[in-house]
Amino acid sequence: MFKTIIQATRATLLLALLTGIIFPLLITALGQTLFPGQANGSLIKSPTGTVIGSRLLAQQFVKSEYFHPRPSAAGAGYAGEASSGTNLGPTSSKLFTGQLDDLKTKEVDESFSGVKQLAQIYRKENNLPENYQVPVDAVTRSGSGLDPDISITNAKLQATRVAMARHLPQQTVLNAVSKKASQRYLGLFGEPRVNVLLLNIALDQKSE
Repeated sequence: MFKTIIQATRATLLLALLTGIIFPLLITALGQTLFPGQANGSLIKSPTGTVIGSRLLAQQFVKSEYFHPRPSAAGAGYAGEASSGTNLGPTSSKLFTGQLDDLKTKEVDESFSGVKQLAQIYRKENNLPENYQVPVDAVTRSGSGLDPDISITNAKLQATRVAMARHLPQQTVLNAVSKKASQRYLGLFGEPRVNVLLLNIALDQKSE
């Protein structure tokens, strides 16, 4: 009996050492050696070493001279610790109008902008005609609320506003969009897109 207990204890300690210490240290070492950027959160730093953000996470931009990310339902917006979507289905009146689903009350959630309100805000910000068909990613929230990318169509519609605010030729801004654009993975998966943070950093550097 005691021999069995000793063998079991040795096996437990050995497995704990292998899976709890040696294996994690090995993977950490490989990650830091082969993929240091990804292993540390794909952080973007300024020339002085200050962390600006992560290429994997959206952050809020509201000034006219910056491209704006898609709306967010993560906490108060773009909160990494509260990553979340709206969890509203396609038949939800709140999703589209901000109106609560209880039609008897006719109440509107003032803290939540539906697709209709977001489309109006987007058109106004970008000086688009009333009822102009806007890209779906401009008026819907991603499942995580932290999607760092917007569609190329979305970026091009914002380019005029950004160019005017920065006093740059519109073609210069459009060229920056094209340069920072990413295509489908392996030419098959996903959609063409552009990382908002990387694009805004590139424009800041161009404006210096």
